[in-house]
Amino acid sequence: MTMRVDLPEETIAGVLAKALGNRSFLIGLAITLLIVAVAFLSFVWTPYDVTKLVIADKTQPPSWAHWFGTDHFGRDILSMIMVGARNSIAVALVAVGIGMGIGVPLGAFAAARGGLADEALMRVNDLVFAFPALLSAIMITAIFGPGAFNAIIAIGIFNIPVFARVARAGALAIWPREFILAARAAGKGMTRISIEHILPNIATLLLVQGTIQFALGILAEAGLSYVGLGAQPPMPSWGRMLFDAQTRMVTAPWMAIFPGMAIVITVLGLNLLGDGLADILDPKSRRRR
Repeated sequence: MTMRVDLPEETIAGVLAKALGNRSFLIGLAITLLIVAVAFLSFVWTPYDVTKLVIADKTQPPSWAHWFGTDHFGRDILSMIMVGARNSIAVALVAVGIGMGIGVPLGAFAAARGGLADEALMRVNDLVFAFPALLSAIMITAIFGPGAFNAIIAIGIFNIPVFARVARAGALAIWPREFILAARAAGKGMTRISIEHILPNIATLLLVQGTIQFALGILAEAGLSYVGLGAQPPMPSWGRMLFDAQTRMVTAPWMAIFPGMAIVITVLGLNLLGDGLADILDPKSRRRR
């Protein structure tokens, strides 16, 4: 016997119509696609080689030759921002994947089992959540040394309890539904019910949360790079660029302005995208604009 999973109340055409009418979603999507396009473009082309030091051109202001100016080593800031975009996106994307890949099954299992197993998992979840990404990175770095890989692990560990909480809360709301009771009556086990019925019904919730965590992941990566625990030179990083600029705010303010704007615009775009997705996919969270 095949059980029915709740279908969306609206057709795909209806969802697309809402998306096209949602300003937050459209602006966030445009900004996100632009940043992703810049990151992919950096694999094949940048105005200048970011690993090449040109001391004679150090701290040059913005010009036609260097649109965003140069840093204290003569490197083109626009090129560094382009390469830094792909590093930030890669770190945040993998970290969110780790958090979702481990946290969602844990949250779904806790909701399915309940009782002592649920309580134990949630208390461990709270313990992990008590350690922010920066503190986790410091502990990991003390053992394995600084680097982008360790930043990914630290941010990913921080994301696990977030997705576990979201998945558990969403699953607990689905388990009492009639079609779940029918699936249990048909002899389906908890694992099969979770895969076939629970996860599809909380997918939109996880998608919205994933967008939010992606934005937070970029912020976390910038913060870790700022304190020297993220990507290491000569690999450009937005956070590292801000660190290099902090002593040159008066003589070369463009060194901080442009990477700072890149972080702000990227995080703003992802937050707008997440907000728009919440409005479009979750009728209960829809707000008047």
